[in-house]
Amino acid sequence: MGRRTALMLFLAAGILNPGAAGADPAHAHAAEHDHSGRPHAAHDHAGHHDMATMDDGADEERPARGGGVRWGADYFPNVPLVTQDGETVHFFDDLIKGKVVTINLLYTNCPNMCSLVTARLARVQKLLGERVGKDIFMYSITIDPEHDTPEKLRAHMEKFNVGPGWTFLTGKPEDIMLLRMKLGFLSDGVQVELNDHSGAVLIGNQRTGQWMKRMATSSPHILAAQIGSWLSNWRTPNPQLAGYAGAPKLQAPSMGETLFRTRCAACHAIGNLTRTVAGDGTVDAGELLGPDLLGVSERRSREWLVRWLKNPKQMLQDEDPVALALYAAYGEVTMPNFRLSDIEVEALLEFMREESKRVRSGALASRQPGPDPQVKTSRNDDIVENAVVRIAK
Repeated sequence: MGRRTALMLFLAAGILNPGAAGADPAHAHAAEHDHSGRPHAAHDHAGHHDMATMDDGADEERPARGGGVRWGADYFPNVPLVTQDGETVHFFDDLIKGKVVTINLLYTNCPNMCSLVTARLARVQKLLGERVGKDIFMYSITIDPEHDTPEKLRAHMEKFNVGPGWTFLTGKPEDIMLLRMKLGFLSDGVQVELNDHSGAVLIGNQRTGQWMKRMATSSPHILAAQIGSWLSNWRTPNPQLAGYAGAPKLQAPSMGETLFRTRCAACHAIGNLTRTVAGDGTVDAGELLGPDLLGVSERRSREWLVRWLKNPKQMLQDEDPVALALYAAYGEVTMPNFRLSDIEVEALLEFMREESKRVRSGALASRQPGPDPQVKTSRNDDIVENAVVRIAK
């Protein structure tokens, strides 16, 4: 078979020959996704399955043949960047040299995919735990440096409860454009619009030359495993690893469940009883950034839910009181517009209805004498009512 055919077979299998030279991080091609999460061709190259120079299973991690040498200081720009704390750092020397890293792009005023990407990576950070900042480092680079000052990046981090080891960065526009091209986020150096970027996350081990791109809508558990285990050749044991005895039986997810898990679960749950409400009406929902959706079809009309799922930004611009109240109560985090079709909206609403029934039936079956567990979740309505009052004032 020809070289091109053989290469495509390697890429389809999700791994390049261990003996091959490291793949250019700027050319780890695969299906691209727009802000709705659907595949399409675009400027940003969001590789989906390729992984360069995987280690062949040796006990000791070592630089891959060609990879650790080829993709070094002579390839990665060592441009200066500025952190959310105002510290100047250099991309290669200070941020990625010899490290396992994640890199994604964002801008703080993004109305679409950025908030989902950040929320999903926040879940990944929690799964990786104390390793972030020690042997794994996370970086988010703004593509709107003229607007996103260090102060604004810091405020954005606080909205998503970003922990130590995850750095947000800005810099000169020309330096960031160069990084986008070298890292494979922009193919031709031309950005048509500010939101002309994908929800891709570049993960890699610079020392071994292993680089791959993943979509942020992937399972946070899979992303954490790829970052924490694959890229380190499984050198760090997972203390949470359990046997198969207690594993749940798997079943094919419905369209609605798939949509919820890939679009909604980064910020919402159905049946989260751990949230607390401060005196000013703002919410501490633990790991969640949005309201609990248990029984949401009973609290909101179907018409309102359809409009919200179709175009949340428009509802905020129209000053819908409930939309404004939720926005104020939950840290002013903007819900992305996923450009859902009518069929997808209906599937998502159906899943939320059925999952609410399942969660409630389970809670009733296992409930011990004491307060009704639904009392806590009903705080959602109190939160909105209090916020509406504050907005009216």
